[in-house]
Amino acid sequence: MTTVGAALRDARLRGVQRLDAHLLLAHVLGQSRAWLLAHGDDALSDAQGATFEALVARRAAGEPFAYLVGEREFHGLALAVNEAVLVPRPDTETLVDWALDLLQGELGGIEHPAALDLGTGSGAIALALKNACPRARMWAGERSAGALAVARANAQRLALDVRFAAGDWWDALAGAPDAPVFDLVVSNPPYIAADDPHLAALTHEPLSALVADDDGLADIRRIADGARGRLRTGGWLLFEHGWAQALAVQEILQRSGFGEVRTRVDIEGRPRCTGGRLGA
Repeated sequence: MTTVGAALRDARLRGVQRLDAHLLLAHVLGQSRAWLLAHGDDALSDAQGATFEALVARRAAGEPFAYLVGEREFHGLALAVNEAVLVPRPDTETLVDWALDLLQGELGGIEHPAALDLGTGSGAIALALKNACPRARMWAGERSAGALAVARANAQRLALDVRFAAGDWWDALAGAPDAPVFDLVVSNPPYIAADDPHLAALTHEPLSALVADDDGLADIRRIADGARGRLRTGGWLLFEHGWAQALAVQEILQRSGFGEVRTRVDIEGRPRCTGGRLGA
């Protein structure tokens, strides 16, 4: 039989970082990291050892930690995730925080502002907004059936009232005749170019949620160009994008009739989100 300490040492030898190894074994055993440190000589059952070994092999192969444990924290919410969705990242909280600033500031006088998350994935953005701003009428669109199932399950488990619609960007609203004209639209669309070298580190996540044509800008342009009629005049459209794309996204928004275009930086000071107000 393998002990707790021996299992952790073996995981390190296989290239898994110490923290990941500890958290994976704690997940398997239903214990805390502190418990592991105090019980290094305790034996694992055969089933526990086999489960941990399988998780270690997957982590050593580069699979995201969140997929292995089935969960990721985002903006204070514990979200279920799987291979159908991107793993929510801290950078995206920049987009959520900007949207909340608008909902609580400029849009604060609207009793029930209508907000839409296009390309919701796991539901992370939409659910974070609804959780922090319950008065918002929150909608979310998604073209992937697998991702939409994850988002709906997260909303149900968290008891957050978000209306989901299936379809590609604005087309998701075609089957929802009761969809409002929105006050705020947010999106974290695919924005990585097909030849970007960073894709090599993202092979376990859904490619369709990562890569866009036109140097990663095709979906951003499509959303911006199609906003009129779905977003009210004076309403806001906010995007997450790559750190080198801010100027390009600013230009796309301006050409699509948006004013007051500006960019916000993420937690590491990189240009991460760009948005603007739809003009008349």
